[in-house]
Amino acid sequence: MFKLDGKTALVTGSATGLGQGIALALARQGARVILSDKPEAGLAESAELIRAQTGQEPGRVPIDVRDPAQVGEGAAAALAKFGRVDVLVNNAGINRPAPGLEVDVANWEDHYQTNVRGGFLLAQQFAPAMIAAGRGRVIWISSQSGLVGIPGQPVYCSTKGAVIQLVRTLGVEWAKHGITVNSIAPTFVETNLTRRRLQQPEFLKFVLEKIPGGRLATVEEVAAAAVFLASDEAAMVNCHTLCVDGGWTAW
Repeated sequence: MFKLDGKTALVTGSATGLGQGIALALARQGARVILSDKPEAGLAESAELIRAQTGQEPGRVPIDVRDPAQVGEGAAAALAKFGRVDVLVNNAGINRPAPGLEVDVANWEDHYQTNVRGGFLLAQQFAPAMIAAGRGRVIWISSQSGLVGIPGQPVYCSTKGAVIQLVRTLGVEWAKHGITVNSIAPTFVETNLTRRRLQQPEFLKFVLEKIPGGRLATVEEVAAAAVFLASDEAAMVNCHTLCVDGGWTAW
């Protein structure tokens, strides 16, 4: 089950962290993987992990999702070079915490351009080819923060809530074409995005007290959810947000 042989998957933000783990997991299950991140982000480490563990030479398409021109050019390059993209994983994202009274316009715009608009524009670019093929998977990395409030993160939380609504709406629109649109809502995972905050004892205590299992999620656990949603076995899972949160959102 959950084999992805013959599928081509593009993963944004795959230089490090969750994106790297998801790209590796998809490759292990047989998908041909296209790594993507900002042009200045090095993809060599992710490529080497995939090469060493699967023997595959992954594709590389640099895209800064904040830039609509790069989104269009990158998507066109991926389709021209690899023929198709069956699975799009919108993983690229930022989190720059600031209390509501301290949020400035630059913080707001950067979050929305990265976490919401970029993934939406990429989905727009790849959807016509998926529609023509009669199949496709669009997977967003949302967050439990799209379902609950986290103090000090009003903008981040609102972007992840917006992603969940995009998933529901696009999934309804595109289901008749054999495309499913879903998201994964992880709890805190220690990555380059979260490490500094999780090293603060008070914040780590707050987090662990909210997770019934009393531990953080791992990259591999989140990546496993992406493999499932990308698979043929998940064909009837649509417009859904799959929580990988150890139960945080149950309270």
